[in-house]
Parts: sequence; C-alpha cells; structure tokens
Amino acid sequence: MATPNERIQQQLDQLPTVPGVYMMRNASGEIIYIGKAKVLRHRVRSYWHSSAQHNYKTRRMVAQVDQLDWITTNSELEALLLENELIKRHRPHYNIRLKDDKKYPYIKVTWQEDFPKVFFTRRLQRDGSKYFGPFASAWAVRETLEVLRKRFPYLTCNRTIDGQDERACLYYHIKLCGGPCIGAQNREEYRASIQTLMDFLDGKATAETLDQIRTEMDEAAESLQFERAATLRDQLGALERVAEKQNIMTTTGGDQDVVAFARENGDACVQIFYIRGGKLIGREYVVLENTAEEEDPAIMQQFLQQFYDDAVNVPPEILMESTVDEQRIIEQWLRSKRGADVVLKVPKRGSKKQLVELARSNAVETLSALRLQWQGESHRQSDALSELQEALSLAKAPMRLECYDISHVQGTDVVGSMVVFEKGVPVKSDYRRFKIKEDKNDDVGNMKEVIERRLLNWQDHQHEPGNKWGRLPDLMVIDGGKGQLNGAWEVIQQMGLEDVLPVIGLAKREEEIFQPGVRNPILLERGSPGLSLLQRARDEAHRFAVSYHRKLRSKRGLSSSLDEIPGVGPARRTRLLKVFGSLDRIRHASVEELAAVPGMTRTVAERIKEML
Repeated sequence: MATPNERIQQQLDQLPTVPGVYMMRNASGEIIYIGKAKVLRHRVRSYWHSSAQHNYKTRRMVAQVDQLDWITTNSELEALLLENELIKRHRPHYNIRLKDDKKYPYIKVTWQEDFPKVFFTRRLQRDGSKYFGPFASAWAVRETLEVLRKRFPYLTCNRTIDGQDERACLYYHIKLCGGPCIGAQNREEYRASIQTLMDFLDGKATAETLDQIRTEMDEAAESLQFERAATLRDQLGALERVAEKQNIMTTTGGDQDVVAFARENGDACVQIFYIRGGKLIGREYVVLENTAEEEDPAIMQQFLQQFYDDAVNVPPEILMESTVDEQRIIEQWLRSKRGADVVLKVPKRGSKKQLVELARSNAVETLSALRLQWQGESHRQSDALSELQEALSLAKAPMRLECYDISHVQGTDVVGSMVVFEKGVPVKSDYRRFKIKEDKNDDVGNMKEVIERRLLNWQDHQHEPGNKWGRLPDLMVIDGGKGQLNGAWEVIQQMGLEDVLPVIGLAKREEEIFQPGVRNPILLERGSPGLSLLQRARDEAHRFAVSYHRKLRSKRGLSSSLDEIPGVGPARRTRLLKVFGSLDRIRHASVEELAAVPGMTRTVAERIKEML
C-alpha cells in the first residue's frame, strides 16, 4: 500500500473512535470517495495498513488521496443517512453509483386532499400522496392514465372544489371528470371512485372491476343501450390490457420487492420486481457504475441504500439472491422509512427462490441487451466524430463539443445556453446558462455576449485543474446561420483564438453547416452519424435555453405570458379565456383543445402549448 504523506498521517492520528462519514480528496480538492464507518479511526486507517488485502481499484484510489475530511454522527444509522446524501450530492469517482440517477415515472394521487387529483410525475415527495409505479416509460404511464380516466373520471384542474361553480370545464362534458366543481358528484362519491382506481393500480380490485364492467355491459346490451354497451366494451378491453401486466407470480400473496443483479466486464445491472398482493404490478432495472473489483455484498448494499433512499413505498419484505454487508443496519434504516418491520431475505427454496431466479435471468438478459446497445452507440459516436473531423477539416476529432443557443420572446427575458458533449455523449454537469445583461431583440448581439462571457471565463480559469470553465472545446457549434456565426467568430478573433478554436453555425431549415469566411455551406447526408450528433447537440441547447427562459418568465407571472405569444392578440386572448376560464386551464389544455377555440389555428395552438 501507498505510504501516507505527512499531512495524511497527521489526519489519521486525529481520527476519532466514533461512528461517522469520511471523505477522501485528491490534490485538486475533489472528493473521490465517500464512506461510512462504525468506528472512523479503525476503518479509515485500514486503507493504509500494509497487511490489508486491497484490490487494484482501492490501491489506485488511495494513491490519489491528498486530504481527509470526516463528519462524526451519533449512530451507524445516522452515518448511513449522511453517506447517502453526500454520495448523491458529490457523485465521487470511486463510489458505486446508480448510473445517471434517472427518475422513473409514477402515477401520483393527491389522496391527502378532499378531492384528489391524479397525474404523471417523476418526483416523489413525502406529502401524503399515494404513488403507483414505477413504470417502464412515460408512455406507459400516460397510456394507463388515459385508460383509467375513462372508467374513473378524475380531476386535473386546480379549482377550489365547493360544488358551487356555475359551469364545468370541457372534461366534464366529454365524461373525463365527474364534475364535483358544480356539485354533480359529492366528496364521498368522488373519493370512492378514486379509491377503486387506486385498488386497481395496486392489483387489489382487478377482477372485481373487470367483472363489474362486464355486468354493466351485458345489462346495457339487454336494455338496447348499444352505444353505452360499446363504450363499456372499449373500457373493458383497455383495462384488460393494463391488467395483463399484473401476472400472478405466487400463491402466497403478500407484498415484496424482488432484487437480483448481473455483472459482466465491469458493468452491473439490477432487476427489481414489484410484487403486491401476490401480483407483479411493475418492474424496472437500474445500471450501476464503478462495480469492477467490488464484492457482490458491497454492490447490493450500495444499491439498497441509494435506490430506497428516494422510495416512497417500502415493502415489508425484500427478496435477494445473496446477503449484504451490514444487513442489520440496512434493515433498521428501511424500518425507519416504512414505519414497520422490513426483512431482507435470501430464500433457499420454493416460490420465493423461483422469483429471485427469474429476476436474475431478467437482469442477465437486460444487461446483455444494454451492452449491445452501448457498443452500437459507441461505434456510431466514433463514426460521428470521424465524419465531423473529415467534413470540417479539423486537426483532431471533436471529442469535446460545445453548442450555444439563444431564447427569448420579442427581445424579453433573453437567455443563452451552453451544452457540452464529450465523445458524443452529453455531459450535463458542464452545462451553463447565461442571463443576457440587457434585453434586446438582437440574436447576433446576444450570441456575441454569450461567447464573450464564455471565453472570458476560460481566460480566468484556464490554469485551474478541474475547473469546468478552464477547458476549450474541440468544436464550438452556434445554433443559427451566418449572422450568429459571424458574431461568435468576431469574439474569437478578438480573443486571439482563431487558430485553436474551430467554430461552425448550424442553420435549421436545410441543416446547412457554415464556417467562418467560407461562402458555400457544407451539407452532410441526412441521417448520417455526424449530422445526427450536431442535431442532438443543437436540440439539447435549444431545450436548455427554453427551459431557463420559461423559468425567468414564470417569475413575472403567467398573467403576462399570454400577451407575449406571437399570434395571440386581444381577440384570441379573450376567446381563450372565455372558453377555458383561466390561464392555468389554458396551460393544461391539449393542442387539439386549443385549436378548437373559434378563430384559433393549429400553428398558434402549438406555439401556446410550447410557451406556456
């Protein structure tokens, strides 16, 4: 093992003999590893014991340590909670991490309200709401909600429900809301309907609900109400498709999560099955980073800590294929989250053992498919970089690419965005946004300001190791035509960087690529890897700019937003407010509903939807 330097040795001697969390930093001050310990002194000093049998990854990490920090806690449980929070905040290089920390889609029911609303969300909050999921995709959530709403009409608006409103919204008239706002449905009736919806999502009332619809359909047909019978038939078919995913997995019933993982060449994929009431109501996978040379129990422990840290629903039993490190403290932590007992179990036989084996086989298949996908993407990204280097006559492949865009509405709330792609992959931690100092409807001038501020930041930080501003890209991409490109090029020349900083402009209409001082644009073949990479960067820069612009605009209130939308004059504004009643309802309306307003066009409807 590496011998600790004098400063590290002093810090090792100062370590207390209490529980806590320790942080290892490199020479640049960057946190490279975070861990917890029952006894800080014993755990941290063990990294430098010559007798310790450490793997190559740990030896490489310890060799980079230049400074130690620690925070003491009152218990191991507090140390675990703090470790979770710090890993999530700093994402150290050597820690096992959930890859990209993606947020899965859920269905949220605001059950704590008298008249609960039902909607899509990726954000889990401890606010008294009920959450169902996670689902495999946003599309799966929206499809499920569309089906359920036809059978269990529910609220999506923000009205104060007192039953005294003079008129209901459009959703009541198309039978997607029961109309409690006008007293057509009282609190008890509405909540009973939503409770049945939640029971269906939980797999508790699937058979009862389907049988009830079949009975109503038969009664409607017998009484010659064929239109109603056809509607019920469509509802039945749609709900049966949703219910098909709730395959019966065990005859013993109960609520469990089943967890297993697969590993191959440093990659690891965890598969999770959600069993509720004996039925599989959902499943998902999570990819882990930095698992090479780690033992299986350590990988599973880090997964449990990070995955269930954000979980709203923790089942009473979690089935696994192997034990985990510090199982007792993990169970104690899960128990505190659930408010009741939670058991981590490794089944040895029977149906539970079969469930774990099924989860593992799914993990193996998922990891295999992902590796093929990653390899394909890696090859395509390599092809894209090579194509751009050749087409643009670059000295080297654009391994680091920065793309810039401007967003505003008629010169107000002007913002700029910078997005970064490395080896063809977005690096969101390096994204930057700019609030233009003086609002003006001048895209060229605004772009010049953004590029100047970017390069001045590089000038100030170029000698600081690890500073994100201190790196120049291999290629700078300007979203726009010759005007914006020439503005950026002027700044680059003023900074004396014209020989080291390639820049191009990408015009959207014909996807033309412009270069400074070159009259004719470059046209890459549609669908080629190089053009696809530029388009992804351009679209990401646009998204990032628009999201910031919307955030600034929302601070001034939605009341002014309608007036700022091109194509919405006094007449259209009046008609919109007359039909929908408020800006909030306009914001939640679909493009089709907006376009149906008298005097409205689909183009303007799409613009309203985008900008609100």
